[in-house]
Amino acid sequence: MTIPPAVVSLSRQLWRCQWLVLMNGLAPADDRGGFRRRPSCFRETLLGSGQDQGVPRHVLIIGQSCPWAHRTWLVRQLKDLASFIDIAVVQPNPATGRWVFREPFEGVRQLWQLYRDSGADPSARATVPVLWDRYEGRIINNESADIIGQLDKLPPGPDAVTATLRPSDLIPSIETWSEWLQGDVNDGVYRCGFARTQEAYQRALDDVFAGLDAVEQALADGRPWICGELLTMVDVRLFPTMARWEAAYQDLFGCGLRPLWSFPFLWAWRRRFYQLPNVAATCPSETWRQDYFGSLFPLNPSGLVPKAPPLASLLDLPFPKS
Repeated sequence: MTIPPAVVSLSRQLWRCQWLVLMNGLAPADDRGGFRRRPSCFRETLLGSGQDQGVPRHVLIIGQSCPWAHRTWLVRQLKDLASFIDIAVVQPNPATGRWVFREPFEGVRQLWQLYRDSGADPSARATVPVLWDRYEGRIINNESADIIGQLDKLPPGPDAVTATLRPSDLIPSIETWSEWLQGDVNDGVYRCGFARTQEAYQRALDDVFAGLDAVEQALADGRPWICGELLTMVDVRLFPTMARWEAAYQDLFGCGLRPLWSFPFLWAWRRRFYQLPNVAATCPSETWRQDYFGSLFPLNPSGLVPKAPPLASLLDLPFPKS
């Protein structure tokens, strides 16, 4: 059966209109068609590290597929903060696009209910990570940059990988790298995936690969970590994006201009970070792929989830020969 060209054209126009409506709900854009991240609505400080009968005062609410939540989870793991910070997990509901708890939490099943009960504007999106205060029964912070900084100030546990991810002598370098990579790479992949125009997509793609080239050049001198000999917050901020590269960003977000293995020092850095104690447990790459392809309907309307090797198997491979 041959479909008349007029029907094809009309269908494309209708789908484009519907796609824009869906994209505006998922990810707002600026007047040039570029993705614009919404500001966080809770920005308070961690209110101590107390316990009540052995139960930590604060709960870190994460979604396993969210890279912003992943960085907070990593700090908790690397500093061995389980005795200070509990974890609760939400997962995306493909039918509604909202985060839901695996088990009831504080009497609710959906994350947006905690936002509402904490006084958020009704129009605010319920995002992760979230720092919840059990004593006050409310959200105190949902900005990942704030949360990782506050967690890093807590005293390290006995099995911590590091006492701090912000060594005082490296703070200028940490802040410079963090600002650059956050905008050009971490946010850049989302600006690729959520771009409304070809021009916006190309700007974002250029930023992403300029950022990767800069990291590759920095690591080429033999240093183990981006700022030098010590693991820092810069590495923690970048790893969730690099870990998800093959699972989501390379294909679904249109970031396949160059494979990650074409950056040999970055490739080795990713393996090195993954092999740190307790990091592998934060990397359920098959869950990531299912959530991205299955839940981001505007980017993958078929709902089909393509198969791919898990992250662990990629890291076990010898470096590809050029």
